[in-house]
Amino acid sequence: MVIDTNPKKIDEILTRGVEDIFILDSLRKKLSSGQPLRIKFGADPTGPKIHIGRAVPLRKLKAFQDLGHQIVILVGDFTAQIGDPSDKLSKRPMLTKEDVEKNMADYKEIYSKILDISKVEFVYNSDWLGKLGFAEICQLAESFSVQQMLSRRNFKDRVDKGEEISLREFLYPLMQGYDSVVLKADVEIGGFDQLFNLKAGRTIQKHYGQPEQDILTCQMLEGTDGRKMSTSWGNVINITDEPNDMYGKVMSLNDELIAKYFLLCTDLPLDEIEGVKQELVNGGNPRDEKMRLAKEIVKMYHGEEAAEKAEEYFVTTFQKKEVSADTEELPTAIGTKLADLLLEKGLVKSKSDWRRLVDEGAVALDGEKITDPNFIVAAGGVLKVGKKKFVKLVA
Repeated sequence: MVIDTNPKKIDEILTRGVEDIFILDSLRKKLSSGQPLRIKFGADPTGPKIHIGRAVPLRKLKAFQDLGHQIVILVGDFTAQIGDPSDKLSKRPMLTKEDVEKNMADYKEIYSKILDISKVEFVYNSDWLGKLGFAEICQLAESFSVQQMLSRRNFKDRVDKGEEISLREFLYPLMQGYDSVVLKADVEIGGFDQLFNLKAGRTIQKHYGQPEQDILTCQMLEGTDGRKMSTSWGNVINITDEPNDMYGKVMSLNDELIAKYFLLCTDLPLDEIEGVKQELVNGGNPRDEKMRLAKEIVKMYHGEEAAEKAEEYFVTTFQKKEVSADTEELPTAIGTKLADLLLEKGLVKSKSDWRRLVDEGAVALDGEKITDPNFIVAAGGVLKVGKKKFVKLVA
């Protein structure tokens, strides 16, 4: 296996979109050595979709893969049932085995949009965590003190508020760290909110007499409302979103996030991103840069042709004023039958009127015609009913 040690590529890996590296000198030395590294990334299948915020560390994995290193995707089919307390200010519910299996059904297909899956090693931590005996768990627990656990920010906050913390939550970082022992990880990558768990890997590797992994954490990506991108908040852009929906969500971003999205979510060279920043500082129209960004993101996950069509749809529908900025917003819940919603709001006269519009191809969501009169709302978007009536579904 030939390992690329190009200093410029290594520098970009260690800087682009990086929040922190522990320990920088060690990781740089490893990357410059020409020796293949085992790069671990843990993914708990807590939901069936992956948003572009979660894709940030996956894209960092791709950079390591392009240098020739071995990517190890640790699917936390066991730990997902326990629940990661990272950045949670309340106790996280346990998932069932059935929940986990359903959520992880399409993970390989989704990851293949970013990584060369044929070269990725997929492992599942139920293969070893599910077999640990009580004596082994006690030995593992010796690697951490209660004081160390309570120093964790979100645990400390919950204690200060008088909220309970279960012993199960203390076990999570122990399990994630033990994964690194089993996999003999040289490097682990994750989000900055995972730092405590990632460092637990170093502690537990040392406890078991292994070399300690280096850690690289990626910057966190804000969602469409400016808060941290989170499925539970509904402010996400999923990498499996339809092209028109994905394009439209990017166009709804706050202007101040444009450069950060170019940095974390695209392959645009750093000097071009600097050009984008300067253009905005010099009074350039943020809409133009946002359209470029939206097209780049759609192209990455759906291809050039889909990106062109999504841009055309946006221009036709929004810029040419088919849909105005003050178009009525219609709050709706995921899983609602569209016909019932429109009848309730008086946007169609009757069920027969609704079926007629569907049969005539006069109903479309984000440019895609709706052909099923029993259509169920699965996401927000711009709904066209008839020739001129537009509403924004806000899910």
